[in-house]
Amino acid sequence: MDSIYERLNNVFRDFFDDDDIELDADTTADDIEDWDSLNHITLMSAVEDEFGLRFTMGEVSGMKNVGEMAEIIKKRGKKL
Repeated sequence: MDSIYERLNNVFRDFFDDDDIELDADTTADDIEDWDSLNHITLMSAVEDEFGLRFTMGEVSGMKNVGEMAEIIKKRGKKL
């Protein structure tokens, strides 16, 4: 899981152009200033590209925090 969080940190830092982002399982959109509903879809696409998977619409809309995202990646990711 550490490597998943490391890679997610890199994606989020690049996407939001903020090297200070430090993700953990409890991180939500409320914790990152520019993470809004408009950026969410594009961010999910960047995460999908990094890990070689596609989230379902139900997964995208149902994720409550980064921990849930990491669990999905762990179960389904091809490029771990």
